[in-house]
Amino acid sequence: MFIAKDSRLYNLVACMLIGLISDTHDNLPAIVKAVKTFNSYKVGLVLHAGDYVAPFTFKAYSELSCKLIGVYGNVDGDRSLLRERFSSLGFKVESEFEEVEVEGIRIALLHGVHSQIVDALALSGKYDVVVHGHTHLRRNQRIGKTLVVNPGETCGYLYEIKSIALLDTATLKVEFINL
Repeated sequence: MFIAKDSRLYNLVACMLIGLISDTHDNLPAIVKAVKTFNSYKVGLVLHAGDYVAPFTFKAYSELSCKLIGVYGNVDGDRSLLRERFSSLGFKVESEFEEVEVEGIRIALLHGVHSQIVDALALSGKYDVVVHGHTHLRRNQRIGKTLVVNPGETCGYLYEIKSIALLDTATLKVEFINL
């Protein structure tokens, strides 16, 4: 259940695992595999850090068994249509930045085009976790008390490793999964 606190902050209750995905870049087989993997782990929420690219990819998420909150990336095309299509599935993809709260864990979600902004969000002390994409490289790093995570590239186009990640809200441990 989502409870809106303001236009950017959402609460999700009863969630222990959060699926993290980014940089899917129209790779439908990889997206389908990611969705199946998230469902097999029974994640309570998926956070997408952007670069879906084209709106037609929304169909690949239709089998997802939980909510999805995503942000736009720098190469996402028709943002209005992305918003509309994901909304038709009950998912939220509407901006370049989202704040999400899950079991008291405050998460900043962005694509992360500018690494200085990602690091500044972590150093702000406002978030327990900052999730980003863009670099296509996995990241699991502490900056101050904040965990910074990049699930890597789901598409596998740059580094030939298709990956997603799982975030355990009880322990703030991250597990990367190769698809």
